Amino acid sequence: MEALGMIETRGLVALIEASDAMVKAARVKLVGVKQIGGAW
Repeated sequence: MEALGMIETRGLVALIEASDAMVKAARVKLVGVKQIGGAW
C-alpha cells in the first residue's frame, strides 16, 4: 500500500514532532522539502 502525506508547519519544533510521529507509525520516504519563507 502506498500513500502520500504532506506536512505544513510554521516552526521547526512542530515539524520535528510531526515527522517523529510519522516515522514511528509507518515506513516513510522523504521526497522533497520546500521552504516558502516568512510570509508574515
